[in-house]
Amino acid sequence: MSRSRRERLKVTVTADLVILTIREARLQVLLVERGGEPFAGELALPGGFLRGAESLDETAARELAEETGMDASALHLDQVGVYSAPDRDPREPRVITCAYLAIAPDLPRPTAGSDARRARWMPVPSARRARLAFDHGEILRDAVEFAKAKLQFTTVATAFCGPEFTISDLRAVYETVWGVELDKPNFHRKVTDADGFVVPLGRKRPTPNGRPAALYRAGTASMLMPPMMLPRDGS
Repeated sequence: MSRSRRERLKVTVTADLVILTIREARLQVLLVERGGEPFAGELALPGGFLRGAESLDETAARELAEETGMDASALHLDQVGVYSAPDRDPREPRVITCAYLAIAPDLPRPTAGSDARRARWMPVPSARRARLAFDHGEILRDAVEFAKAKLQFTTVATAFCGPEFTISDLRAVYETVWGVELDKPNFHRKVTDADGFVVPLGRKRPTPNGRPAALYRAGTASMLMPPMMLPRDGS
């Protein structure tokens, strides 16, 4: 083996965040406009370098707070994957990133971090068509597919809702993320039959059609049994 192949490579580590929310009935992702090189002026996912004694989870939580003002303890961060292509980041000899997914209800307008000119929400389809810096287009694609899968097997859909919601609110989450129209009675039955998915509050909320809708909160279950499978025909 040659000496060059035996040499240890200096590696720098970052955490990048795909922060998803539903605003104006559309699935949206938080993007920042980079303020410096490389890719100055281009859109990117929020993220940053591992600092000092931080763990990667702590780096992701700090970046979430810096980019949205939200306390990470109020959200669940999932690792989407590790990205290590040799040419993915020109700033160091080798930069490896761990991508995280954060899901929350209608988040407020973000404020830009120290290395960004501005931050804004963008509908996911528009973001996927845009030219994102680094390999963030690939990360966004993977994270959205990860979120779609999580809706099938976990109760994460309630994370898109507020503390109180109706079954219609919850159905709108699935329809928005999956991009399908679901059968209302079938969805209602699946949700209310799933152990620990939602808990009735015994109160109702007026609706535009005049019929009050029952209010629920998130249950204690984290997994869906049986799963809420993505329908092929929207039923």
